[in-house]
Amino acid sequence: MAQRFLVATDFSTRSDRALRRASLLARQVSAELILVHVVDDDRPKRLIQAERLEAEALLAELAATLREADGIACDSRVVFGAAFQALSDAADDTGADLLVIGPHRRQMLRDTFLGTTAERTIRESGKPVLMANSVPAGPYRTVVLATDFSPASVAAAQAAKQLGLLGSAAVVALHMLDLPEEGPVLRATMAVTEYETFLAQAEQRAHAKLERYGRETGIAAVAQVLSPAEEPTGMAVNGFAKSVNAGLVVAGTHGRTGLEKWLLGSVAESILSHAEMDVLAVPPSNA
Repeated sequence: MAQRFLVATDFSTRSDRALRRASLLARQVSAELILVHVVDDDRPKRLIQAERLEAEALLAELAATLREADGIACDSRVVFGAAFQALSDAADDTGADLLVIGPHRRQMLRDTFLGTTAERTIRESGKPVLMANSVPAGPYRTVVLATDFSPASVAAAQAAKQLGLLGSAAVVALHMLDLPEEGPVLRATMAVTEYETFLAQAEQRAHAKLERYGRETGIAAVAQVLSPAEEPTGMAVNGFAKSVNAGLVVAGTHGRTGLEKWLLGSVAESILSHAEMDVLAVPPSNA
């Protein structure tokens, strides 16, 4: 059975990136596309009806173009509600294997407390979510798999492979050294050579774990271990991905719940917030 990719669009140039990336992927793996537009239903009925009719016409035109010009199986639908919940529900209702969205548009203070639509969609959805940040120019040439060796990061790498996102790309398995909480104290109390030996031993252990990670995921990747950075882990991952011209970063999420879910950011969300390249975030339900 062909894979099914759900593509969110608000008809903006930002969401055009999601549509173009999804179209490229669909041709690569012979997937079906479902175009979805969300209508905010917390407004007067006449405005909701007007937007629904306009959206249905635009979606039908886009879907017809994809079918006729690109030979991609494509359907469309309009859904109602808050964007993150409506997209998650649509992905479930359609049996989508992947949800593709465009880059987020930050709203500063509001996003600080509630998170972007992308982040909230990832929290709500049980599906892998691909945020298309860059303008697609072809298949991914370099992909970075961010791993902390948890089941979530293994599942994320396997999902990227199963979805066909890796293709013939050069893959780098990246691990950021996670030193003990007393790491700064150790650095201050150790001699320089002693601390360098300490780091070298930590890197050696990480490389051994990366070898096991490669066997678990079944993905041939170049192993890369980065020493602790002064900046947050998510920013460091993005910086590395940019340095190797990666088109995609893959990260697993850990499925926080309750109050912690809303107040504490994850590494995946930090990557999403700062990435210039595409990001695939995979929830733990895909493990």
